[in-house]
Amino acid sequence: MARQIIPEADAIIYFPLDLPFVSESVVKRIRPRIFMPVETELWPNLLRALRERNIPVMMVNGRISEKSVKTYRYLYGIWDDMLNTVSFCMQSSIDADYIRHLGADPSKIYVTGNTKFDQTYAEVTQEDLDNYKKELGIEGAYPVIVAGSTHPTEEKAMLEAFKTIKETYPEARLVIAPRKPERTNEIVRLVGHFGYEVGLRSKLLKIDGVRPQYPVLLIDTIGELGRIYSVGDVVFVGGSLINHGGHNVLEPAAHAKPILVGPSMQNFKDSYSLLSKVGACKMVSGIPELTKELLDIINDDKRRAKMGAASLQVIKENRGAAVRSIEYLEDLLRITTVPATIMSRYPTNIRNLNDEGGISLRHADYIIQYVYQMVHGTETPFMGSVLLVVLRFFSYLYEFGVCSKLWLYNVGFFKQTKLDCCVISIGNITVGGTGKTPTAQKVAAMIKSMGYNVVILNRGYRSHWDKELGVVSDGKKIFMTAYEAGDEAYLMAKTLPGIPVIIGKNRAVTGQFAVDKMKAEVIIMDDGYQHWHLYRDLDVVLVDTYNMFGNGCLLPRGTLREPLKHLDRAGLFLLTKTDQSSQFSRINLRKNLAKYNDRAPVIESIHHPKNFVEIADWYKGIHENTLELSELEGKKVMVFSAIGNPSSFEQTLAGIGLDILEAIRYPDHHDYGMLEMQYISERAASKEAVALITTGKDAVKIPTEFIYFNRDLPLYILNMDIMITEGQDLFEKAIVNAIKKETKK
Repeated sequence: MARQIIPEADAIIYFPLDLPFVSESVVKRIRPRIFMPVETELWPNLLRALRERNIPVMMVNGRISEKSVKTYRYLYGIWDDMLNTVSFCMQSSIDADYIRHLGADPSKIYVTGNTKFDQTYAEVTQEDLDNYKKELGIEGAYPVIVAGSTHPTEEKAMLEAFKTIKETYPEARLVIAPRKPERTNEIVRLVGHFGYEVGLRSKLLKIDGVRPQYPVLLIDTIGELGRIYSVGDVVFVGGSLINHGGHNVLEPAAHAKPILVGPSMQNFKDSYSLLSKVGACKMVSGIPELTKELLDIINDDKRRAKMGAASLQVIKENRGAAVRSIEYLEDLLRITTVPATIMSRYPTNIRNLNDEGGISLRHADYIIQYVYQMVHGTETPFMGSVLLVVLRFFSYLYEFGVCSKLWLYNVGFFKQTKLDCCVISIGNITVGGTGKTPTAQKVAAMIKSMGYNVVILNRGYRSHWDKELGVVSDGKKIFMTAYEAGDEAYLMAKTLPGIPVIIGKNRAVTGQFAVDKMKAEVIIMDDGYQHWHLYRDLDVVLVDTYNMFGNGCLLPRGTLREPLKHLDRAGLFLLTKTDQSSQFSRINLRKNLAKYNDRAPVIESIHHPKNFVEIADWYKGIHENTLELSELEGKKVMVFSAIGNPSSFEQTLAGIGLDILEAIRYPDHHDYGMLEMQYISERAASKEAVALITTGKDAVKIPTEFIYFNRDLPLYILNMDIMITEGQDLFEKAIVNAIKKETKK
C-alpha cells in the first residue's frame, strides 16, 4: 500500500521495534537529516538515538488522545528530556495542550491543522457521476444512501433503517462499502436475510449496456470509496456505531454530502467537531435515531443542501495545514543546513597493521583503531557486539574512578598546587581532535602580545623523554626533536617563537619550573582539564561541534573522558569548527551546556585555513614561498593524516575547493616511516594527484630523509589558525580577568 501511495520513495521500510540496540542500529545505518513522525509515532528509544546524533525531529499532523496523555504521564521522567528536542506541528489546540502537558517545549509547538484537509480528494465531474450511476444501475433512483467503511453489526443497522426508508421511497438504494472487502460473502448473506437482492460492484463492471437495478449494492473493490461517496444523497461513515473510533469523514465532506456517524468518533474527533459545529455532520446513537435522521434529511431538501454546502465549506476553509507544516520544515531545514563542504564525499583509506606499507603501525594503534570502528561504525559484527558489552562494563569502572578522584580533590584529601602566577587550562571532555593545540597557540600569542611572560606546559604525549621535566624550547632555541618531545609540544615550539614550551606529566613540577626559571607570569596548560593537581584560574573547555560528545559514553565504550556533569567546572566554552556544523546543532549544544553550566560564556570559532607551504620550506622556517589557497582549487590531491579528527581536516580542504582523490588515515599521533611515505607517494602518483596534503602536526613526524628526498610530488602543509566568529569580546574579557586576578600588571 505504501508503495502505491508514494511511488517516488527511494525506500520503504517497516518501523523498527523500539528496543535500544535496534533503534541505534537503524539510525546509524540510515543517518537521516531530519526525522518526521506522523500523528502519534513517538518512540522513546528511537528519539534517544536521534537526539544523541543531533538529528532534528519534527512531528507532522500530530495528534494525541486523552487516554495516551494519561498513559504517558507515568513515563514523564523518560519523556521530559526527549520531548524538548522535538518540534510539534499539531492538528488542533487541544492536541497542542496535551503535548505541552507532557513536557514539550512550548516554543516548539505549532498548531497547523489537519493535513487530511489538504489531500487531493477524488474529484468527480458530472460526466463521471453519470457514469458511476449508470455502472451501479442507480440512474433516477432516490434516495441513494452510501454507508462507507462499515464494520460487523453496522451493515445490519443500515439495513434495518433502509427497510423503513424503502416503505416511503420504493426507489431507494443502499450502497455498502465495507472496511474489509473480504467480508463480501458475509454481507451478501446478511442482505439476503432482509429479502433484498444484492449487486456486486466487481460483477457490474463486467456488464455492457443497461445494468440490473438492485436495491442494495456492495462495493467489493478496493480504492473506490472516495469516488463512490459522490453518488450518495446522504452518507453514513462506519466504525462509529461500534467502539472503533470512526473513520475519515472528510472524504464525503469533499463531495458536499450530509453526513451521519455513530457515537464512537474519538479517532477523528477534530474533523467531526469541525463538521458538527456547522451542522454538516450529525451523530446518532442507534438504529431508531439513525432511521429518523436519514428520513429527516431525505425529506428536507433545504436541510440536505445546507448540510452538503457546510461540509464543502469546512474543507475549503481548513486547507493549508500542509503548507503551514512545510513552512516550519523550511525553517528547520534552514537551521539544520550544514555547509556544502560537510557533504563532500571521497574515498577513505584507513591503514591497518597488515596493510601494504603499514608494518610500522604499532599493535596498540591497531587495537585502538579496531575499537573505534566497533564503537562508531555503521555495522557491528557479533563479536564486536560482545566486545561493546565488555567495554560498557569498563566504562562504568572508569567513570567510578574518575568521579572518585575528583571527589577526593574536592574534599581536600588530595591537595592542589597553587602557583604564583596565572594558570589557564585549555582542555576538553572528549578524546580526539577538538583543536586544543592551535587554541593554546592562539591564547599564548594573544597573552604575549599583552606584554606578559607566557610559558606553555604540555604533557608530552607520545614523547620519548624519560625524565620528569623537559625543556622543548626556551623561546629562543628548540632543544628537542619531535621524537623526544612528542608531536604537539614540538609543533608549538616550532610555531611559537619567543614562548617557552615545557613537557612533563606532573604539571605542578613543570609549572613551578616555569615560574622559578623562566619567570612565567601566565602559564598555558595544554590539555589540562583533567589535570586537577595544579590549580588553574580559568578552565577553557573546547567542544568540537562537528563531533560533539560522541555516543555519550565514557572511555573505552565512548570518547568521553569525564561525565558531562563535570562541565560545571568550566570557566569558558569554546565551540570549534562551527563552520562544519548546523545552527540547529549549535542551538541544542548551547542548551545542553547550559544544563550543566549556565555561568560560563559560550564562544564560537572556526579552524581558518590560511595558505599552503611546502614541507621543506616549512621545516626551514621559510615563509616567503607560501602558496595561496586558490592555487590548488579544483586540483586533484592526496590527503593523509594521523590526527584525532581527520574528517574535519579533510572537509576543510574540500571546502576550499580541492578535489580529494583519497584520504589516507592513520591512528592519532602515529609516527611515519619511510616505507609508509613511499606507499603514500606511489598511491598518489597512481591516481594522478598533483600534490600531497597533510597537517603541521603530521609534518613533524615525517622522516627527514623523505622531506629532502628527490620527490616527484610536492608535499604541502596546510597552515591554519583559530578564528573567533562569535563572542570575541567575551573571550578576551575572560582571559584578561583571569590574568588580572593573579598578576599586578
